[in-house]
Amino acid sequence: MAHLDHHAAVFTTLRSIRTPKLMRAVGLMLMFGVAAASAFLVFTPWVQTTAGAGAVTALNPNDRLQQINALVSGRIDEWYVRDGAVVKSGDPIVKIVDNDPRLIERLTAERAQVFAKKEAALSALATAEVDLRRMRDLYDKGLAARREFEQTQIAVQNMRGRVAEVEAELNRADVNISRQSAQIVRAPRDGVILRVNAGDAATFVDAGQEVASFVPAGVARAVEIFIDGRDVALVKPGAKARLQFEGWPAVQFSGWPSVAIGTFAAEVVAIDPSADASGRFRVLLVEAPDPVNPGARWPDEQFIRFGATARGWILLETVSVGYELWRQLNNFPPHMPPGPVKGGAE
Repeated sequence: MAHLDHHAAVFTTLRSIRTPKLMRAVGLMLMFGVAAASAFLVFTPWVQTTAGAGAVTALNPNDRLQQINALVSGRIDEWYVRDGAVVKSGDPIVKIVDNDPRLIERLTAERAQVFAKKEAALSALATAEVDLRRMRDLYDKGLAARREFEQTQIAVQNMRGRVAEVEAELNRADVNISRQSAQIVRAPRDGVILRVNAGDAATFVDAGQEVASFVPAGVARAVEIFIDGRDVALVKPGAKARLQFEGWPAVQFSGWPSVAIGTFAAEVVAIDPSADASGRFRVLLVEAPDPVNPGARWPDEQFIRFGATARGWILLETVSVGYELWRQLNNFPPHMPPGPVKGGAE
């Protein structure tokens, strides 16, 4: 202090030097800002997420887009539906006829001929069996030679083979008639005709060829998203998620799902065991109770249709904001939750 007083006495202007108020205010603000930022980084929670884009689909494969195929080869005779038509189970979709308009009549006549052959074969078999019984009696009494008895047995076996052959031919005729009778393709269940693929009455289609696309009605929706392979090990069935649908206004805070606006709750139900060609893994999400907005549900099907684009955030562990910034700057994977200790003392 003596030195300071001596310097102040020698340098008279030293007494007039003071720190400007503005600088002191700026310094205090910087100190407060650093302290507040440090507290924010250390104590503010942040929910880690892994995000991915995808589309609305159906959880059950039988509820997804289906192809309606022609059951027989032939020419399109009449359409009963158009694009966007709503159909019930069993409603006719298209009628296919053969180039021969009398094909069914001819097949029926052929079946009648085969049936007559069967009746004749059965009659011949009955006669042969009577001859066999008579020949057996004569052979047992010594009135017939063994060769004649064996020839009668062979004749009965031949007649039985003939009956089996005619029955197989009759079954084939029935199958042909049944196939050609299925000329009207019908809707497999309630739904909507998405697209009619075949042409007009001049179009020839083969059996198995797609004639229309069909979307079932009243199915459970799901969302499939694709996430980075780096994060897939942290995603488990039952994990919670938030969804944003295309065309639906939303504000999503990745680390604070409780303040998100316009997003919807979802839950992970399945994760593909292998990646696609781009190295991403598919995750299936279904609707779940919303903890942010109790009672909220996904938009109706008229607003969010199958194939609509969606983006999902799967919620992982809760960490501090500072840890999340450090992880993002170093490109590290999200925090791995601690697992059970193996080989520990019981």
